[in-house]
Amino acid sequence: MIPDAKRSFDWRVPLIWAVMLAISVFAHAYVEMADNRVTLARAVALEVTSHSMVAAMLPAIYWLHRHRPISGGPVNLAIHVAALVPFSFLRTTGMTGLRLLWFVGILGERYSFPLTLDRLLYELSKDVVNYALLSGAVVAISYLLERADARAAQPAPTIVDPPSRPVAPEAVPPEAVRPERFAVRKRGGNEVVVDVADIDWIEASGNYAILHVGGETFEIRSSLTKLEGELDPKRFVRVHKSHLVNIARVAEVTPWVSGDWRIRLQDGAEVNLSRRYRQRFEALAPVRS
Repeated sequence: MIPDAKRSFDWRVPLIWAVMLAISVFAHAYVEMADNRVTLARAVALEVTSHSMVAAMLPAIYWLHRHRPISGGPVNLAIHVAALVPFSFLRTTGMTGLRLLWFVGILGERYSFPLTLDRLLYELSKDVVNYALLSGAVVAISYLLERADARAAQPAPTIVDPPSRPVAPEAVPPEAVRPERFAVRKRGGNEVVVDVADIDWIEASGNYAILHVGGETFEIRSSLTKLEGELDPKRFVRVHKSHLVNIARVAEVTPWVSGDWRIRLQDGAEVNLSRRYRQRFEALAPVRS
């Protein structure tokens, strides 16, 4: 069965981030102690407040990567660049509020962190690197978990001892029953049932896949690798690491750059036909130069 939007929450993701952020807190606290000669407790408190704001904004970063993946083109990249400003502003102001609450409100100590324009610009310059590292980690974690899930989904090989006496040949098992429809989540929260035959193409989006059906998009919690193994290979073909297409929906194939080709679908969408996957595509629809 293709996993749907009701699949249980993947607790591996927050666990990985908790370990990574904890390591980062103590690494930065050590640098804070060495540079500013503060106590370990104060250095940890300073870094916990900063990293807490990063953790609080991780769901928003995941949401943006799911709906606007950087690999989606220059428009999506521009959106991520623009997101740097609210990311830095929220992290800096939230961090300041947490530090005032801890040092002034709870410990009764003096603490000053003026939110001047110069300070905000300084924090923004640091957050360019921070956001790039966080985005890279989001993509890397999603990719590694997708690979792990794909390997786990593969059946383990079985070893059969040779028979001691001749046996009648076993009947060839019938082709695996493939789903013809499944429930998916429409962007906005509603769930609908989609016929597999109506899908035009599918794109990867982190831990999700986006189904394009007649101009509409639907989310399903599944990797593209899993979908490729569960859908009919005579109907759906992988053309790129991030795209599956319904061969019946292909309208035109034209040369592009670096030996790749460009596929135009009947709904007007265009996707790359990578050299790596061209042989699979041409097995179903030979391309004539």
